[in-house]
Amino acid sequence: MAESKIRLTSAKAVEEFVNAAARCDFDIDIFYNRFIIDAKSILGILSMDLTRTLTVHYYGEDQEFKRTLQKFAVA
Repeated sequence: MAESKIRLTSAKAVEEFVNAAARCDFDIDIFYNRFIIDAKSILGILSMDLTRTLTVHYYGEDQEFKRTLQKFAVA
């Protein structure tokens, strides 16, 4: 399992992130406060407060997904 902190600031960013997650054959979860959202669920992510930093846990390796994470990474 690996962890990354990201920020998705627009619906277009959410769509790009979900599309990258959907191409992966492993589980990806987003943690926000007490909630856990499936990263492959666009409605689930859009229902969150996108002004906050989100924690992503992913349970596999995919180079394209890692590039997408780096694009939205929070330092």
